[in-house]
Amino acid sequence: MFASDMNPVRDAGRATTAGTVLFPIQFTWPHGGRSVFISGSFNRWGELVPMSQVEGFPNLFQAVCAVSHGCHEFKFLVDGEWRHDERQPHKNGEYGIVNTFDAQPAQAPQVQQRSDVQNNMDVDPGLVHRISAVTLNQAMPRISEEDVQACRYRISVFLASHTAYELLPESGKVVALDVDLPVKQAFHILSEQGIALAPLWDFSKGKFVGVLSALDFILILRELGNHGSNLTEEELETHTISAWKAGKAYMNRQVDRHGRPIPKPLFHAGPCDNLKDVAFKILQTGVAIVPVIHSSSEDGSFPQLLHLASLSEILKCLCRYFKHCSGSLPILQLPIYSIPLGTWVPRIGESSSRPFAMLRPTAPLSSALNMLVQAQVSSIPIVDDNDSLLDIYSRSDITALAKGRAYTHNLNEMTVYQALQLGQDSNTPYETRSQRCQMCLRTDTLLKVMEQLANPGVRRLVIVEAGSNRVEGIVSLTDVFRFLLG
Repeated sequence: MFASDMNPVRDAGRATTAGTVLFPIQFTWPHGGRSVFISGSFNRWGELVPMSQVEGFPNLFQAVCAVSHGCHEFKFLVDGEWRHDERQPHKNGEYGIVNTFDAQPAQAPQVQQRSDVQNNMDVDPGLVHRISAVTLNQAMPRISEEDVQACRYRISVFLASHTAYELLPESGKVVALDVDLPVKQAFHILSEQGIALAPLWDFSKGKFVGVLSALDFILILRELGNHGSNLTEEELETHTISAWKAGKAYMNRQVDRHGRPIPKPLFHAGPCDNLKDVAFKILQTGVAIVPVIHSSSEDGSFPQLLHLASLSEILKCLCRYFKHCSGSLPILQLPIYSIPLGTWVPRIGESSSRPFAMLRPTAPLSSALNMLVQAQVSSIPIVDDNDSLLDIYSRSDITALAKGRAYTHNLNEMTVYQALQLGQDSNTPYETRSQRCQMCLRTDTLLKVMEQLANPGVRRLVIVEAGSNRVEGIVSLTDVFRFLLG
């Protein structure tokens, strides 16, 4: 434990957390003071973490710290005096009376029916705010349920009156892959083209039959790392995309009673489909894009791939239309902390229905890939020893491993930092590092967040604490559309 002179032994406790999955927890001290710090078993009592005063609430201090799962103790250093909070769980410990909490990894989110999602989106005085630690005793901006539904109705009418054809650029290219291509070749093509997924064309059937995404490559690399796997690195030279898709169906037991893979329907849009239906298809499939396909034949033969529609393009249309009349849509002026939007860091004792975890840059890449698959998340914040945001590792970053055949290396020996460096070295015009890792504040309005997410290549924003850049949450394109469409 520190002495009262508050000289932190900053190196204590860091070596053991390099490859550990970390869970951000929000701590609060609501009893005032001039300077407030926190320390605990989560950092081996080896560092004093400064707590920030919440603007407008002089007695409320907060800090976000990354902890490993398990039972932890902590205390506050207030104006040079060690104290505990009587309002939080506490016990007698090695350092006197200490506060306690139990950090448990969140379970993977359950799939909700649309009616359940709508119930969760209702905005009323009884709203459970995901950033409740910040808003203790805070007067929240309020908006009536009638206003919310009126705003959603206007947005819905706009989207229903515009079509996917309006998303088509004047010129451009769309990449599609033959299902008979070797997986390894497809991996390199996606990397060279700077894209994370592509539609699949089956010449024998004369139609598009699915998509190959970054998640497929993550699953393939995990399968290669499995000692009991039937897939070897050499087989990637000849193992086709169609063979991988069939093998994936067998692994997931998606076969009929004769043991044959059950084909999944390709979710696609036509150029005349309205933008509301296109958005719902993207939300339904859980992928970043939906192919826009046109066929002049009634039976759908001779299809033409026109475009890959994304939520960011649809959001850009919304922002362009409503930007100058946002006053007529009150929800656009609300700060994001006041609405049920995104995934937020839970406070002590608060359960989270959606997983939220972080990693250090020195963590093995295998830990990041396992987390992306098992927790069913699309990105992981990468933080430094002070839990400040450094970068973000996303599913799409897996394609950078094609450079120099880095995927052939032991993923337990490659760090997240090294994998991200590969991505920086192979940046493409489609998505630069600065575009991918963008931040916002909890006080930013919904409109401001929408405008940021409407930029090409931006799929999510990391919500950070002002000044320290400590991670407070993540808001994605999917989150925004689920809220707007109810």
